[in-house]
Amino acid sequence: MCGIWALFGNDSGCISKQYKSASKISHRGPDSFRIESVNHFENCCLAFHRLAIVDDLYGMQPMRIKTYPYVWLIYNGEIYNYRKVEKHFGFNYLTECDGEAIIHLYMKRGIQYAASMLDGVFAFCIVDTMAKKVFLGRDTFGVRPLFKLNSDDGSMAVCSEAKGLVDIQKTKKSEIVAFPPGHVETFDLAPSGKVTLVESEKFHSLGQPPKWLELTTDIQLAQADSVYENIREVFTEAVRKRLMSDRRIGCMLSGGLDSSIVAALVCKLAKEAGISYPIQTYSIGMEGSPDVAAARKVAAHIGSEHHEIMFTPEEGTQAVEETIYHLESFDITTLRASVGMYLLSRYIRKETDSVVIFSGEGADEVAQGYIYFHKAPSAEEAEEESVRLLKDLYLFDVLRADRMTAAHGLELRVPFLDHHFTSYYSSIDPALKQPRDGVEKFLIRKAFDNGLLPSEVLWRRKEAFSDGLTSLKKSWFEILQDHIESQITDGQLEDSPKRFPFNPPTSKESYYYRQIFEKYYPGNAHWTPYMWMPKWLPGCNDPSARVLAHYKETGIEANEGKL
Repeated sequence: MCGIWALFGNDSGCISKQYKSASKISHRGPDSFRIESVNHFENCCLAFHRLAIVDDLYGMQPMRIKTYPYVWLIYNGEIYNYRKVEKHFGFNYLTECDGEAIIHLYMKRGIQYAASMLDGVFAFCIVDTMAKKVFLGRDTFGVRPLFKLNSDDGSMAVCSEAKGLVDIQKTKKSEIVAFPPGHVETFDLAPSGKVTLVESEKFHSLGQPPKWLELTTDIQLAQADSVYENIREVFTEAVRKRLMSDRRIGCMLSGGLDSSIVAALVCKLAKEAGISYPIQTYSIGMEGSPDVAAARKVAAHIGSEHHEIMFTPEEGTQAVEETIYHLESFDITTLRASVGMYLLSRYIRKETDSVVIFSGEGADEVAQGYIYFHKAPSAEEAEEESVRLLKDLYLFDVLRADRMTAAHGLELRVPFLDHHFTSYYSSIDPALKQPRDGVEKFLIRKAFDNGLLPSEVLWRRKEAFSDGLTSLKKSWFEILQDHIESQITDGQLEDSPKRFPFNPPTSKESYYYRQIFEKYYPGNAHWTPYMWMPKWLPGCNDPSARVLAHYKETGIEANEGKL
């Protein structure tokens, strides 16, 4: 994980203020930092916080290469097909850094083509001083974050996290917005450093095969009736390509289906790739956590070097405020899941030497894995909901996973959001994707029913990460609500629409999170446009899976005690 920051046309003229804003995201890149002014353009500078993963020697940014010295690049991400791009087009790379592919592709056919040919996750800013242009781009699902601040006077600021822009916002009449995933934008750049938006283009849509598949591919799909084989092959390749790293690799392992498949494949493929060190896996929970018990069983099965991190209710509630600061959101279910991930990431950074961390985010959105999909009225409506969830992932689970790991200088990798895998899965008949035999994600379970995982874990029914942290006797959300009950009065909650007219809190828990958010990010509630809630469940007013009637109807409660 790295952090990028750029400023165009801000005439404050105070470098100390610029540095202060850029330093707000130093946690994303703890290895090194650089800030540079762009030659011949006033009030125009680029900054980069580096977490060195590939090419420690020449990978520092802003990147400029002798072939195209007028092109400046800062980016956060990983380009998994950079060697294939080099070979296919005959490029002559001058570094070993994967991001150099962005410069060459841009110079060959422009920014829209360049973004469409990248197999990876990325957020970038290119300054072309010869063409007098600025370009911004972000990957299809927004796995890598990007925010921008535009002012009426033509100035613009860009940052990996919104917190790096709030001080600038205070000095200008402007709004901080998330850059849209799957898009590139082009700006004219004036000598004053001011910018003017020229064009905003979508380079990839959900469900469409990525353009980079036109290059050589390592996967040949079987016939349409071999759906299990295709899922297994495409997803295995999604994990394999993400082993690209000069730093140690580890896996978050909740004991649920998604993280267990990822961890098992990482361990298997790492051995095949000749990685000599044992893969470390990490689980977190409180006493009696079904997730911890399941993760322990998986770790023993796959032969990982396993770490169990236990925390108390007090440690969890004490971490809420710093979690919200890093999260930049007040969504209830996102925050509940973020606390455990924040504490787990902190442990990984302090106590181990793993830096590149695999996780299972995205599977529930791609494969209709949430419990409420059991209640979908039809396969078509379930498919529509899956697409909606994927489009908004950058506001919820992807946001959580990025911020919680980046807060501690870790790099997250999420193979379930691989472009090839998601485009293939979206092509499957919607009727086949629905829950079957009482379980969600039947196709994925069946595809990996080959000894990769213990059967009782492979067919373990859905347990949300924030719920599985704790025992069935008292859930994490109940611990939080008990902690908050005495801190927010009934009167405060009644007056919440006046104090918070946009997306007002409807419970004491949501009020508590919102007031902490406003403490750090006043006036920016639009970053959380709505609260995540399950669908097709009349009367449901809490996002926890454990409050859903279906949780009990399918016997999940009883089954958790048998792991």
